Amino acid sequence: SEQLFVEMADRMVAEGWRDAGYEFICIDDCWMAPTRDKQGRLQADPKRFPSGIRKLADYVHSKGLKLGIYSDVGNKTCAGFPGSYNHYDLDAQTFASWGVDLLKFDGCNSDSLELLAEGYRLMSLALNKTGRSIVYSCEWPFYLRPMQQPNYTEIKQYCNHWRNFYDVYDSWSSIKSILDWTALHQDSIVKIAGPGGWNDPDMAMIGNFGLSWDQSVTQMAMWAIMAAPLFMSNDLRHISPEAKWLLQNKEVIAINQDPLGKQGYQLAKDKHFQLWERPLSGQAYAVAVLNHQEIGGPQKFTFPLTFLGNGLACNPACFVRQVLPASRDWGVYSWISSLSVEVNPTGTVLLKV
Repeated sequence: SEQLFVEMADRMVAEGWRDAGYEFICIDDCWMAPTRDKQGRLQADPKRFPSGIRKLADYVHSKGLKLGIYSDVGNKTCAGFPGSYNHYDLDAQTFASWGVDLLKFDGCNSDSLELLAEGYRLMSLALNKTGRSIVYSCEWPFYLRPMQQPNYTEIKQYCNHWRNFYDVYDSWSSIKSILDWTALHQDSIVKIAGPGGWNDPDMAMIGNFGLSWDQSVTQMAMWAIMAAPLFMSNDLRHISPEAKWLLQNKEVIAINQDPLGKQGYQLAKDKHFQLWERPLSGQAYAVAVLNHQEIGGPQKFTFPLTFLGNGLACNPACFVRQVLPASRDWGVYSWISSLSVEVNPTGTVLLKV
């Protein structure tokens, strides 16, 4: 309901979320009335959004925040509300007139892959035609993938970020499957990511109930490595101080939002460990060591620093700082040294080199 979004906007300002860089409040599926109005326009559910979306957008903007909304490329949304098929221009104009700043465009109920692709292209053009700056979040490659290999060059031409894989759930198995899928497909997806267009592994579940502390650290660290758009799916009225500390951690957010905009990748796998790196601006690297083991205690992983940055990250020497699970300086290492990292089961140690 609009009341919920108003409360979230208030929380985002009062509790430092906006200042940490979280600026969008996004409405997902089910906000609409079951039918369009007499002019064929989408309308908000009159009971849950009695003041309308324009009023809500004005309120969100008055707080220095932006409003996101949801629609679908097909005849109906995933939950069965009116989709945008055959209404792309009208819906884009409607969203712009309401002051919307982001559109999440789902891919349910499209009759063919051709219509799906055409719909994503048409909505992109329609949004640009409004003259309003609206972030365009797509699910195009996810709906293509079972049948054909997505053309990421084309997708980036039309979309600002795009989902490749199933919805995230509030569980470790979900986070793990997203990371496994990303590592498996990194050769085709990592190179396309950069300013203007990003792979979207879906939302942060931190602050809910399904992830342990170590698993929450893993999601935050790995989403930073993957240059993921950082959206939270949680209730800011009921969030622990620890989860808030993690989600607002300035050093991790700085890695996530690094201006070079390169996505990280998996460098090596060894037994239960994975080693990932992400090139950062200023000749730095973010490095993540992830322990996949789900039982037992903390374990050590040792690797030569020549692994990093094609051997260049520490040549002739480098400064290593641990960012997660807690920040501390590790000091200066020479090119020929090795790094030994102790990692909890299902946990991750995030370093900046």
